[in-house]
Amino acid sequence: MKYIYLFLAIAAEIFATTFLKKSAGFTLIKPTLICIVGYIIAFYFLSITLKYLPVGISYAIWSGVGIVAITLIGMFLFKQIPDTAAIIGMVLIVVGVIIINLFSKMGTH
Repeated sequence: MKYIYLFLAIAAEIFATTFLKKSAGFTLIKPTLICIVGYIIAFYFLSITLKYLPVGISYAIWSGVGIVAITLIGMFLFKQIPDTAAIIGMVLIVVGVIIINLFSKMGTH
């Protein structure tokens, strides 16, 4: 269940961040409200996740998946194409999350 909670937290955060962009600096009410509700849901499920997983592991997975997902959403919805440096940086983040999950003993606490 702990990874289901983390997945729900990540999904809600990705949804909320997408609407953060659509809110135009909180000037559009509907996207702003959707954004706020999305972040509340995201933090709720992240808080449940933290009962079962270390905060470092949880946040590494959350931020790594979120960065890649939001970049893909930005590419397709907002036509924001990352440059080479951004792609290399994201690959390093993903590799770091994989290394933490495969080799760190932190997640066994």
